[in-house]
Amino acid sequence: MEHHETQMRREIREIPAAVERLLSRGRLPIEDAARAAAARDPAFAITIARGSSDHVCTYLKYVSELLLGLPVASVGPSIASIYGAHLRLQKSLCIAVSQSGKSPDIVELARAARFDGALSLAITNNRHSPLAESCSHTLEICAGPERSVAATKTFVTSIVAGLLLLAEWKKDADLRKALEHLPDLLDGAAAIDWPEVRANLDGRHSLFTLGRGPAWAISNEAALKFKETCQLHAESYSSAEVLHGPVSIVGEGFPVICFAAEDAAEKAVNEIADQIAAKGARVFVTSPKVSKATAVDHVRTGHPLTDPISLIVSFYSMVERFAVDHGIDPDTPRHLKKVTETI
Repeated sequence: MEHHETQMRREIREIPAAVERLLSRGRLPIEDAARAAAARDPAFAITIARGSSDHVCTYLKYVSELLLGLPVASVGPSIASIYGAHLRLQKSLCIAVSQSGKSPDIVELARAARFDGALSLAITNNRHSPLAESCSHTLEICAGPERSVAATKTFVTSIVAGLLLLAEWKKDADLRKALEHLPDLLDGAAAIDWPEVRANLDGRHSLFTLGRGPAWAISNEAALKFKETCQLHAESYSSAEVLHGPVSIVGEGFPVICFAAEDAAEKAVNEIADQIAAKGARVFVTSPKVSKATAVDHVRTGHPLTDPISLIVSFYSMVERFAVDHGIDPDTPRHLKKVTETI
């Protein structure tokens, strides 16, 4: 069955080229920001974002803590935009993420954080945006225009910009090398669309997505995309949390997608996947090391901190295909617009 190619599909296919462009054209400002961050030697970092951008921040939180030992906390933008509070941010780093750089509450907190003493970095697709102007350094993600309401290539390039920042800060040769090889691997990831997952979702109205560590950020993004593009209710949990109550709603055939990278959490994620599958759920895992759950095709990148990126690219391909097969235009989700501006 042939379908009209959606803008979302075109942008998924553009992800490898966008990452390549970022790694070449966007490198110098990122290296400059990394030197400034290293010189600041912050005691902690905060992040500012909403939606998919906040999932980028969750990803970078784990990487910062794993790679640098630098603790990271998310701060609600309303602290500044609604409540007008000030924070004690001397000796800190602030990372604000927004593809448009236009949401007033994100901009206001970034501006306040800089005033309150933080070294502030903007990760954005618009280096002339109010957010970029409010921060000390701008990491432009070089994604090019993204017209589909559902963010795909800006999500991936925002993560890559943050990873490159942390790799340069740490001077981590292995992570730098993994990032350089990423575009070619993402080509393969974009060709995977999980037909067995799509078939199992037919007739379902709810599902879980699970992950651990950086892959939990990918789980969060996946749950959001199900809502945005398919009008399908999905909830994301850490695999360490799902047995603490949520598993009670799991019945026969209940769909669960587990995002497992080749890292220290893979075994733990797989154990939970098998436990839930034993309760009757239909569980799909991006790992071959399961016994009761179903392993799905995936691309490994040779580094645990970049593995989850390939998983979200394959997920994007799957969820776009699922939406189109069910007569839903993923480019124009109901009630949504591309740039959401809140105060």
